[in-house]
Parts: sequence; structure tokens; C-alpha cells
Amino acid sequence: MRKSWWKILTILLLLYVVVGGLLFEVPRLVILNETIRALYFHVPMWFGMILMLGVSVAYSILYLLRSGKVYDDFAIEFANVGVIFGILGILTGMLWAQFTWGDWWSGDPKQNGAAIGLLIYFAYFILRGSLDNDEQRARISAVYNIFAFFALIPLLFILPRLTDSLHPGNGGNPGFNAYDLDSRLRMVFYPAVIGWIMLGVWIATLRVRIRKLEQIID
Repeated sequence: MRKSWWKILTILLLLYVVVGGLLFEVPRLVILNETIRALYFHVPMWFGMILMLGVSVAYSILYLLRSGKVYDDFAIEFANVGVIFGILGILTGMLWAQFTWGDWWSGDPKQNGAAIGLLIYFAYFILRGSLDNDEQRARISAVYNIFAFFALIPLLFILPRLTDSLHPGNGGNPGFNAYDLDSRLRMVFYPAVIGWIMLGVWIATLRVRIRKLEQIID
């Protein structure tokens, strides 16, 4: 029970987020209106993606320094979960864009940057699958993983700020604080960020345990 408290907390947080995100009152903002509820799902997915991929890079660096197989296991599984979060972030963003920008995909710089970033990570998975030697695969993948993460950061946070973007906080558009991220939004948004991140950690660590069992069986 002592080891499971954070998993129980994760479930409770996400139940609260789903119920609160769909039913709690939200401010009536210009253009956004009820679509502001996507804030509880879209933005935390991106936060989760960045954190999961950041943890993956940290384990890749540890592998290069110490060559422990467990570090490679954690690196690939956190990358897997990070990319899933990224895909969910794009899908929820497309749904939000359809109702606020009038199109599923408008070619916004941040949309394009996110898509390119995910393609870079898809190449990471293809690279791993193309190498048969375990040690070679882990070492080359670790180097590529570091490159992929540091390529993703400017694609999401630097380049969109250098041009016009429909996203809040980019291209001269105000951030969400200026859109009145009031207490009604904060009381669900912050638990959403924590809950989705904890779910990501839970899935990644579970997959690592499954990977270890498969290695023992083999």
C-alpha cells in the first residue's frame, strides 16, 4: 500500500480532471468559449511529453556514462510514453483548432514544429529496430536520443516565436494569463498537469518492468 499511494493519487486526480474538465464552470472567453476545456487535456499532454522525453534523455546520458542495460530500458520506455503524449497533444490540439481557428490543420508554426519533432522521434524508433546488436543499438540510440531532444526544443519553443503564430504566447499573441486563466481554470488545470505526468511515469515504469520480465524469460 505504501508503494501504491501515488498510483491511487494518479487515478483520483485524473477522475477529478475528467469530471471537472467536462462539468465545472469555465469563463466565457472571446472565441474560445467552451473550447477552453481542451486546456485541461491538450496543454498537460505537451508538458508530459517534454518531461517524459527529458527523462529519456537523462537515462540515455547515464547509459553513455555507465553502460547499464537498465538505463537503456528506461530511455526507450520514457521515449515511448513521451511520443504517445505528443500524438495525443497534436490530436487534442487539432480538435481545439477546428473550433477556434476553423481548421484541423492550419500550418501554424507550432503545429508544424510538433509534427517534425515527432517524425524525428519516429526515426529514433526505426533506428533502434534496424540494429541487431544490443550494445550497439543502445549506444547509437542514446546519441540519437540526445540529438532528437535538443532538436525538439527549438522546434516547439524558439522557432514559433520568431514568426506569426496563432498559439497563445507566440508571434505577438498574448499568453493564457492575459486570457484570464482564473481560479476556475487553475483548480482543474494544475491537477491535470500533475495527474497526466504521473500517469506517464506509471506507464513507463510498468513497461520497464515488463521489459525486464521478457529479458529474464529470453
